Order: sequence, then structure tokens, then C-alpha cells
Amino acid sequence: MEQQPLVSIITPVYNCETFLHETIESVLAQTYANWELWLINDASSDGSKYIAAQFAEADSRIKLIDLEKNGGAAVARNKGLERAEGKYVAFLDGDDLWRPQKLERQVGFMEETGHLFSFTSYRIMREDGTERSKVVEAPSVVTYEQLLSNTIIGCLTVMLNQDALGTLQMPTIRTRQDFMLWLSILKNGYSAYGIKEELAVYRKVGNSISSNKWQAAKRNWEIYRKHEELPWLKACRVFVGYAWNGMKKL
Repeated sequence: MEQQPLVSIITPVYNCETFLHETIESVLAQTYANWELWLINDASSDGSKYIAAQFAEADSRIKLIDLEKNGGAAVARNKGLERAEGKYVAFLDGDDLWRPQKLERQVGFMEETGHLFSFTSYRIMREDGTERSKVVEAPSVVTYEQLLSNTIIGCLTVMLNQDALGTLQMPTIRTRQDFMLWLSILKNGYSAYGIKEELAVYRKVGNSISSNKWQAAKRNWEIYRKHEELPWLKACRVFVGYAWNGMKKL
């Protein structure tokens, strides 16, 4: 195990007691053993903290950070990133799942190729745990310009080489903070490389899907114009691409 690079897994935890046990079990089931799991309890009001604490007590690789005030996923992830000691960093939300060979396949891919940013295909799951036939397939490579119009990179599938990329922090906004981090990395001339294999399962939670999609669209437009400072015409062009590619993932 000492010869394997350490992977730091960042998991924000907020009111996900229904799913958290299954999420952590999917990490424990990994065929790759050299990982540390940072569970960041973002002031949950349910039993999530106690579930996380039980797992942390049972396995020394699992570590709990308990935040007194709710700050959102970006704040929670950043607290984990500040503590992460691994060569690689991966992300997994408290209601999603990994396939058992996810870390083994992805670390092997990055060690073999030397790529600093990778992601995988993933399946979509209903809230009740029923897996849909729909798989979001990872393209072979994504550049900055391509990512602007296609949010194809699932946060739960990403692995980053923080030894090479340096300090990693997400913008402290409530939504789309992961998208902005990916953009900031790719804007520096890197590319993200996809693994075609379906290695993660994204759980769609909540009933207000159309509302969430509308809010996400508004946030993307703000990112294009305010953060990336794209000209109006280019912002319109990539927004149309984003909307079209988003529809294909439904």
C-alpha cells in the first residue's frame, strides 16, 4: 500500500443521512486501498454528523471535520482541500456512489499517462436508488473552450494531481463552484482527460428539477459574463451549446 499514491477524497456532508452510509460504503469497497476520506459536516440538522462520526471511529482513513455554521458545498470542500495530503484529490458528494474499481482505474490511468486532470463516465440514479439506463459518457479530452459549452465533467468523477497543480480551492459561491474550478485549471493551458468506463453513480435528489435547471442556467450565464468576462456574442454562443448539451444528459 505504501507504494500507491495517496488519494484524498473530499465529501461535503449536509443533511444526507438517508444516503451517507451507502456513499461511505462505496469508498470502503474500493479495490484501491491508499486513500483518506475527508467528511466535512456542513452544520447538518439531521443525523449525518453521527453517521460520519461512527465511520471515522471505525476506520482511521476516514476523518471528520465539523463546521459550526453552514457555508455551502464550496466552503465545505475547501476545508477538506486544506487538509488533503494526497498526491491526488477526488470528489464525492454525500449522496453519490463510486463503483469498486473507480480509484484503481483512475489512479492507474493518471500514473501511466502523466495527466493532471481526469474524469470518467457516470450513470444517473433516481433518488430511490434505482439506476437509470442513461450513462453520461466521458469524451476523450476536454479543453477550456469545449468545457464552456458542455458541462460534461461530473464532479463525482474528477481526480486532480494536486502535487503538480498546486493549491486547489473552489470559489465560495453556492452553485457551480466545481465548474469554475475546472475552468480555472483548463484556462491555464491544461486539458481534462476522460476515461470511458462508467465508474460512478450520480443520484438526482429532489423534485424541482426544472427549477434547479433554471437556476443552473442563470448561474452559467453569470459565469460567462462576470467571471470569464466573455464578450456578449461568445457568451450567447457557448450558452446555446451548454443548453443543448444539458438537454442530452436528461
